[in-house]
Amino acid sequence: MTSLPEKLADTFRSAGVKAAYGDPVQIDGVTLIPVALAWYGFGGGDAGDQGSGGGGGGASLPIGAYVKSAGTARFEPNVIALLAVAVPFILVSGRALSHLIRALKK
Repeated sequence: MTSLPEKLADTFRSAGVKAAYGDPVQIDGVTLIPVALAWYGFGGGDAGDQGSGGGGGGASLPIGAYVKSAGTARFEPNVIALLAVAVPFILVSGRALSHLIRALKK
């Protein structure tokens, strides 16, 4: 018998592409395909006769869309989402770099 975490992993493994790319949408002769970063995680346990447990979660961040018109396709980024990701990354990188420089000076 397959355990619940294994069943969930199999289900979400096949759903990965659908989570990252949305269904194409036609607007005034232009085709849009939304793109997102998606991640998820699950955990489970089994303590025999004592009981069992599990949990999980996920998130999605829209990063842009592929736009197809007049025979050409291009990627249009979602600037707000990219800034939301970039600002914390830059802050953490800058702080780590300052600690590294301070450590190298000693």
